[in-house]
Amino acid sequence: MNMIRAEGVALWRQIAECLRDEISQKLFGTANRLPPEKELAARFGVNRHTVRRALSELESEGLVRTEHGRGTFMLDGFIDYQVGKRTRFSENIRRLNMEPSREVLQSFREPAPANVAKTLGLRRGSEVIHLETRSLADRQVNSLASHYFSARRFPDLIAAFEQEGSITEALKNLGVADYLRKRTAITARMPDAYEARQLEIPKNQPVLVAEAVNVDAKGKPLEFCVSRSPANRRQFVVET
Repeated sequence: MNMIRAEGVALWRQIAECLRDEISQKLFGTANRLPPEKELAARFGVNRHTVRRALSELESEGLVRTEHGRGTFMLDGFIDYQVGKRTRFSENIRRLNMEPSREVLQSFREPAPANVAKTLGLRRGSEVIHLETRSLADRQVNSLASHYFSARRFPDLIAAFEQEGSITEALKNLGVADYLRKRTAITARMPDAYEARQLEIPKNQPVLVAEAVNVDAKGKPLEFCVSRSPANRRQFVVET
C-alpha cells in the first residue's frame, strides 16, 4: 500500500493519521502491539525513518509507547480514578477489572521539607519516612507517588510496607484500622526528567499532580502524598 502523496501534507503525517485511526478502532489485537517498523515501511511504501517519525508523533501524543528491542505498543485510555472519603488505589483499579500492582523505588528517612512538615503538623526538620512508589494497572504504569509519614509516629512503617506491599495493610499492622481522605488538590504541569522516565512518557506529555492528605479517625494527619499521573491515562472522578 503506497501512501497518497497529499499536496502539502508530509508523508509521516499521513502515516500518523492512518495509524491514529486504526489505534482508535483497536485494530491491533489484544496484545496492543503495532507491526514492526520494517513491516509498516513496506506497507506504506516509505523508508523506516519516515515510519519512525510518524511513531514518534504518536508517542508524543501519548497514544503509543516504544520499548527498545520489543516494539511499539498502544497505550490504554483513561482510568476513571475515584476520589472520595476512602480513596484506595487497589480498590479503584480492581473496580475496573484490572490488576493493580506497586513497585517500591525508594524508602528512607529524611528531615521533613517545609511543606510536608506543615501538612503533617510537625515541627520543621522533624524526621519523616519517605516512600517513593510506582503504581501499575495491568502492568502499565499509572502513577508515581511520594508518600510522607511521621517517623516518630510510624517508626516501623518501612518494614511493614515491605512485608504487606500495601500502605493500607501496613497501617493496619501499625494500629491504624482506617483512615480518610481530608483533601485532594489537583493541578497539571509538565514532568521533569525523573518523572518522565519513571512514568515512561515523553517529556512533553503533561501530568496530573494530586496532593492528598489522609487523616486518622480523630482527624489527625497521618499521610501526605504527592502523586503524578500521565494526563492521558488517568481521569480523576471526585465524589460529592
